[in-house]
Amino acid sequence: MTLRFYDSATAEVRDFEPLVPGTASVYYCGATVQGSPHVGHVRSAIVFDQLTRWLAYRGYETTVIRNVTDIDDKILAKSAASFEPDFVPEGTYIPREPWFALAYRYEQEFETAYEVLGVQRPTYEPRATGHITEMHELITRLIERGHAYPAEDGSGDVYFDVRSWPAYGSLTRQRIDDMQAAADVEAEFRNRKRDPRDFALWKGHKPEDPETASWPSPWGRGRPGWHLECSAMVTKYLGPRFDIHGGGLDLRFPHHENEMAQSTAAGDGFANFWMHNGMVTFEGEKMSKSVGNVISPAEMLELASPRVVRYYLGQAHYRSVLDYRPTSLTEAAAAVERIDGFIAKARAAVQRPAHDGGRPASAGTGTGAGQAAVPEAFAEAMDDDLNIPQALAALHDTVRRGNTALAAGPDAGETARVAESLSEVLAMTAVLGLDAAGGHAASWASSPDSTAHRALSTLVDTQLAARAAARAAKDWAAADAIRDALAAAGIAVEDSSDGAAWSLAAPTPSSAQSAPTNRTGA
Repeated sequence: MTLRFYDSATAEVRDFEPLVPGTASVYYCGATVQGSPHVGHVRSAIVFDQLTRWLAYRGYETTVIRNVTDIDDKILAKSAASFEPDFVPEGTYIPREPWFALAYRYEQEFETAYEVLGVQRPTYEPRATGHITEMHELITRLIERGHAYPAEDGSGDVYFDVRSWPAYGSLTRQRIDDMQAAADVEAEFRNRKRDPRDFALWKGHKPEDPETASWPSPWGRGRPGWHLECSAMVTKYLGPRFDIHGGGLDLRFPHHENEMAQSTAAGDGFANFWMHNGMVTFEGEKMSKSVGNVISPAEMLELASPRVVRYYLGQAHYRSVLDYRPTSLTEAAAAVERIDGFIAKARAAVQRPAHDGGRPASAGTGTGAGQAAVPEAFAEAMDDDLNIPQALAALHDTVRRGNTALAAGPDAGETARVAESLSEVLAMTAVLGLDAAGGHAASWASSPDSTAHRALSTLVDTQLAARAAARAAKDWAAADAIRDALAAAGIAVEDSSDGAAWSLAAPTPSSAQSAPTNRTGA
């Protein structure tokens, strides 16, 4: 099946035909680092991480750019609000936390959230403040083409003339006269514009702003407008035309509309596809701090493991609304538990010594999406506009088939089917990034040959041997005490006719992540 995506600009699902065969160029809007990441930021990052993982699986050499907006009205306002008026001479700007330090602090919070939830690092992550020269060049091109103008009052502002560009509004299918006026920091800015919908490309320096938040320009000292930043950065790293531009649905207007207008008006082809992910709601309502129905990624990670949080945030179709309910993480944990339970048991089955009816430890363990194939149903779902719900259905179907083969017993034929299912499950979880969430913990859990796993296995097997001896002596209290002690340490024990199997407790909103199972005759 041909890879197909929904293009917001044309409002249709189209075949993905990269501009350069065998490659894919992707830009998606990253953080404006004026505060801690919220759940919408993280959902968007996971969506485009799933997209780029799938492009890579399909063999495209993928370049991914995710920007950081580190100069912005809100960043300056938060920095300014941090000073202590009683100790500041009148007319002097002495922030407790400079704007650039505040931006960097929040940028690190975003990077931590991305890493914990298994979002791959982009090819490059440019900061807006590092691309002032490119912004000046873009503004100059727009002025020369008659699509931008400096304010006549000498303020240093430069605006995009929306009525000079007939295609303005095409991304969101709006008429200019029906649009709201562009947001201004101060009311007097409106008198500098030819049309209230004109938006700022460059903002002249104001006396109350720090000098460090301004740069020299042909129009006077100032700083860039928000929309200009992305156009300059994406063009620098992906060229005047590229494959995919992504971001949250809330960015379509005015941000992406203005990006597309200023770039195409300057003569750039810009994005071939526009992809937008849906919002996250709280029990059907928009999240709002004033209402008190907001849950942050940090709060989710206090309730559940990173893999459970990633599963929840990545389980819906990317264009749909994702609704959070108090039971959402519990339901996601149950789904991850089913996957991990099968992986643990399947690894034990395919690694059982051959004389015990199993296969050698090296056979059938799977190596991820790069070397193991995903099932056809999963591939068809992902090719069809990144249909994650259908892809997850294929994943859970494979888990069920694998569990059926496990239940049938350890004969060679069933073990081969278990190994096949395991390989497919590992390939699918790699594509979905479920093997990456949680950082080192997830990597450890998927690596039974690691030093950490071998050390823990020795310790746990010693306890299980002691438990087996207690059970043989009918000392049930001692056997139960050992099992309870292991459970308290996050080790789950499952008894069967083949002996006792252990694993790290399956991920739930209050437990650790799962690990490969070891089996002993206890």
